[in-house]
Parts: sequence; structure tokens; C-alpha cells
Amino acid sequence: MSELSGQVAIVTGGASGIGAASAALLEAAGATVIVADIQHANAGSGRFVQHDVTSEDSWKALLADVLKSDGRLDIMVNNAGVSGGPGNIEDTTVENWRRVEAINSEGVFLGCKYAIEGMKETGPGKTAAKGSIVNVSSIAALIGSAGPTAYTASKGAVRLLSKSVAAYCAEKKYGIRCNSVHPGGVDTPIFNPLWQKIGHEQGKAFLGAGHPIGRMAEPQDLGELVLWLASDRSAFVTGAEFVSDGGMTMGLTKRRLFVAPQG
Repeated sequence: MSELSGQVAIVTGGASGIGAASAALLEAAGATVIVADIQHANAGSGRFVQHDVTSEDSWKALLADVLKSDGRLDIMVNNAGVSGGPGNIEDTTVENWRRVEAINSEGVFLGCKYAIEGMKETGPGKTAAKGSIVNVSSIAALIGSAGPTAYTASKGAVRLLSKSVAAYCAEKKYGIRCNSVHPGGVDTPIFNPLWQKIGHEQGKAFLGAGHPIGRMAEPQDLGELVLWLASDRSAFVTGAEFVSDGGMTMGLTKRRLFVAPQG
């Protein structure tokens, strides 16, 4: 029997990148996967539901749909996010700040809130089944950077929100764990503006050189970590932050994620 057999997972931003890789791995492990994304998934794993993480009404509708169709919720992967561009503190507009925070920070807050509600609905006596919430943050939440300001702030919020949720669920004895994942450079559509500027392979080589391990991550690399945190293999892990950055935060090499190449 697959390790996640009988479990139900929601993956936001699951139509591409880390979300798509996570959805595929969760499904391969036996979970029923709901891919929740504002953009349509042309192919891939799971059942697609169009979803706007910034809308509380959309969250209510998504949870109602999942509980009606699948009867339970065991895993929430809050992955949806945007870069918001390279703006520093002087260049970032209020409009851009609010858009990035709404998706990257408030969207994760809502995801955690409704994940807990859904997991409680499926528990014995409707108190709580065991469940796992995995929030995708960034190494931007751990290191200083001149920009992008809005993105960095939003991912910092996700890091501490995850700890707050973990502490609350432990205090309430809900049996729900919450952890955050902190990637370095991952070859996902978030880097499309750079790929369009200098080419995909050249861009990957440039950013990969900033990682001591010698390359950027592939979405699968992060998906494997998400799978572990979703499964009972990490049953004693909550309120923790997991860095998967190829050694970037060791500070041994130039940090290139937020520095555009010249030429």
C-alpha cells in the first residue's frame, strides 16, 4: 500500500513549478490530489480546481468542494506565489507591495486557516485528524537582500506564520503539523523574465554558479522535501524551517538570485 493511500491533499499553485512536482509526487505516493491554481493546468497530476489564493470566498468554495467530493483533507501545500519583480525599497510601489503580500503572505494565511478547518472536519468527533501543512517560503526569508523588497517581506511572513500555526495546533492538540520550505534558485516560471532576457540555459548557468552545489534546483528536488513533510516519515517535525538551497545560505559564494546578469 502506498504511504499516502486514502489521504487527500491540496496543492496551491500546482499547475507548474514546485507545485506541479509536489502534486505528482504526492499522487504517486497514493494521495488524492487537488491542484488549485488561478491558471489552468493543461496536463499533470490531480484534479484541477481554479482558485484565487487572495480571495477568502475562493478558499471557502475550495474547501467545501474538497470535503464534498473527497470527504476529508489531510495535506495542504501552500505553494502559490509571485516574485513581484526586483524593486528595492525606494522603487517598490504600494500597489506592487499589496499585490505581492496578498498572494505570498495573505494567501498562505488563508491556506493555513482553511486547512485547519478542513482537517478538523475529518477528525474523530470533528476535533482533528492528523494533518500536515507545508508552506513554501524562500531563502529570502533567512538572508538580507537589497531587493526584491516586497517578495522578501512576504516570504519572511510565511516563515514566522508557519511557526505560529505549528505552535497553535500543538497547543490545541489538533495533531496538525506545520512547517516551511526555503528554496534557493529553482528552475520555475518565476524566472521567466530572466530566461527571456538572456536565455534559459545561460540564465540557469549564471544563477547555478551562485550555489555551492553548482546548479539550480529542479522542481523535483523541492517536491521530494514537500513529500517527506507531508508524510508520516516526518511525524515528529513541526514548526521547523527546511532549507533546500544548494548551500547558498552558507555564504561561501556570491548570492546571485536577486542580482540580474549584465549583458
